[in-house]
Amino acid sequence: MPEFYPSIGEAIGAAMQHNIRLAHGSETSGSDKPLQVRHLPHPSSDPYSVPGMIARLTETAEPNEVAGIVEEINGALVGALPQLTELVAAAADWTRVRLTFDDPNHNPAFETWTRLAAAHGMLLDVQEQLEVAEDGIAACPAERTDPRHHEMVNVLRTRELLSDVLGAGPVPPTADGTAETNRQRAARTSSPKAVTQRTTSPVGSADAAPSTPPPRAPRTR
Repeated sequence: MPEFYPSIGEAIGAAMQHNIRLAHGSETSGSDKPLQVRHLPHPSSDPYSVPGMIARLTETAEPNEVAGIVEEINGALVGALPQLTELVAAAADWTRVRLTFDDPNHNPAFETWTRLAAAHGMLLDVQEQLEVAEDGIAACPAERTDPRHHEMVNVLRTRELLSDVLGAGPVPPTADGTAETNRQRAARTSSPKAVTQRTTSPVGSADAAPSTPPPRAPRTR
């Protein structure tokens, strides 16, 4: 890398490219292989991915819609949570065939298997809790309650979507003006910080307009 750059912006850009090349091993090998850029689509482009479900789960979403999202994430066949549970189980099984009990005082592989097995059991418990909570979500009122009640319970979400962190602009409205489109547009600016700062929308607001929720798919469990 050259020692001097005409601007700090070019210096930062060159440093970032240098670090990426080091991560891919092309800087030391002398290869001219172009940098591989991973494209991360916006959550609204894939509403059934986990980021897409998070973007759909806004404060204005209907109860049946939120219950449907939980059912999608916890579905027995293609749900992300059961797949994650199987992934942890596979990691535990991978560790299992590498266990040795020759030294009773030193067995790090068994300690690792114990942690993976515990994580697997916790994920199974999460699935059971979500199955019970799903019906409770559908029974929740569609209208938001007085904010004074919200202060009694802490906000749990701690991570922001990548689009929230990058501060992408709002999705342009479409001609159909459906509630789903409005929610996707609102999700572009929603984040844990934005939720706490958002004020109650006027009664005539388009983002808060009630809509008929889509029918929920039958349970696969």
